[in-house]
Amino acid sequence: MKLVNLTFTKILFEKEKPTINNFNINSKLNIKNIIKEDINKKSKEPFLKVSWTYSVNYEPKIANILIEGDLTISLDEKEQKKILLTWKKKELDKDFNILILNVILRKSNIKLLQLEEDFNLPPHFTLPSVKPKE
Repeated sequence: MKLVNLTFTKILFEKEKPTINNFNINSKLNIKNIIKEDINKKSKEPFLKVSWTYSVNYEPKIANILIEGDLTISLDEKEQKKILLTWKKKELDKDFNILILNVILRKSNIKLLQLEEDFNLPPHFTLPSVKPKE
C-alpha cells in the first residue's frame, strides 16, 4: 500500500467566545466513504479514495473546527477488493484502519495546531515538554 495524496476539501473554523478557564476539548475522526478511484487512465494500478472528517470542539461553545479531506492510496487489486467488500458493511480491516487514521491525523493535526495558534486557542492535545530531572 502506498500513499498517493492527502488533500483538504473543507476547513471550517468558528470561534464563538474567548477561551475560559474550565473547558473541554472533544475531537472525532470519521471515515465517510471509500471508493475506487481512477486517477491515471494509463496506469493499471488500482487506487482507493478515502473521504474523511475530523472535528474538534471546544466546549462550552467556545470554538468548533471541522476539516474534511480525501486520502488517495494505491494498493494491489486483491487488497482493494477486500477493503471495498468490508466497507460495504461499514467495517474496516484493523491494520488498514490504523494506517489511514494515522496518516490523516499526522497531516490534520499540523493544520489544526496552526489554526489554534492563529485564533489564540490552546492545542487540542498535550504537546510534549521538557521537565527538569529530579
